Amino acid sequence: MRLPCAKPPGTQRTAVPQGGSHVGRRSLVYQIVAVLALLYLGWVLFSNTEQNLAAMQVKSGFGFLLQPAGFDIGESAFPYVASDTYLRAFLVGVGNTLRVSLLGIVLATILGTLAGIGRLSHNFLLRKLCDVYVEILRNVPLLIQLLALYLVITQLLPSAHDALTLLPYTYLSKSGLQMPVPVWSMAWAPALVGLPLGCLGAWWLLRRAQKRQARTGGRPRRLPALLCVVGLPLVGWLAGGAPHQFDVPEISIFNISGGISLTPEFLALLAGLTLYTSSYIAEIVRAGILAVSEGQLNAGAALGLTRAQSLRWIILPQAMRVIVPPITSQYLNLAKNSSLAVTVGYPDIVSIANTSINQNGQALECISIIMLVYLLISLVIALYMNWYNRRVALVER
Repeated sequence: MRLPCAKPPGTQRTAVPQGGSHVGRRSLVYQIVAVLALLYLGWVLFSNTEQNLAAMQVKSGFGFLLQPAGFDIGESAFPYVASDTYLRAFLVGVGNTLRVSLLGIVLATILGTLAGIGRLSHNFLLRKLCDVYVEILRNVPLLIQLLALYLVITQLLPSAHDALTLLPYTYLSKSGLQMPVPVWSMAWAPALVGLPLGCLGAWWLLRRAQKRQARTGGRPRRLPALLCVVGLPLVGWLAGGAPHQFDVPEISIFNISGGISLTPEFLALLAGLTLYTSSYIAEIVRAGILAVSEGQLNAGAALGLTRAQSLRWIILPQAMRVIVPPITSQYLNLAKNSSLAVTVGYPDIVSIANTSINQNGQALECISIIMLVYLLISLVIALYMNWYNRRVALVER
């Protein structure tokens, strides 16, 4: 039988204030008033802008997007001709912006991670080379680097006739980078279907291996996942008849024809964004590794792990909790810095919007499209990185 606890002498019950609900309602009213004031201010600005444009006899609205653009675009990820609409022209610009941004993020992450680890190397020469790399690129403005890289590609590289051979049938010259590309046919379709299926299967196998590791403590085997990624596309390729025809570049007297070509403008922009952003990522990676206690490295050595194994299995997983938040900002900066493409003549969304403004004079609408595109790109990157940050965050049990 449980006896009631006696109340200590002199103890008084603290009165709970009853005005909390009133404070909550008052704050809600203030927020509603603030939102209504912002909406009213936006409506006033919009109506005044519309009246001023009408007074100046300037066309407004987004109906121009369905009109023929009337200008060519030098580089496009999908077919485009001058008779296409402004909407398709803007889509080409968005595709070009996404192409250089996503590829730049991947390359900058790889290069920055290697440079950050290199700055902590015991090898004196490697450490100093990484130091010089980071300090120079971080302290030179990106615009200057873009102009310098474009000048190097277009002026210092040899002409197409004397192009540098990097790999078999891969040439680098003033005309850009030419590489072989498979000749498309439906025989490649099974291989393309097998690639996402292989990635999905590998993800399932890795999840299963992680659960088994958490349950038994055994080291997960990643070979089945790798075989799944490689094997399914290979089976699809064989099922499609093993197509092996490639469109290879051929050097002529004046240019290089055939294959796939990366223009000097794209190469300069991609190299500039990659080098500049990787220098900041290198510092973030170095700081993240240094944030992990040195005792963790000593513990790995006590277990018989090499320095590289300790870095892979002990240090980097813990450092990711420090690395991910600031590296997200660098990804966002890289995507927004791609707007400097206009300085080297690469037709991104800003360049196409500027051309559209010169064509139709609807600057407000074109600038609004630019703002919306970069806002959406930034939000998507931030959402993905926040999801990844939650996955690597330390979870208390």
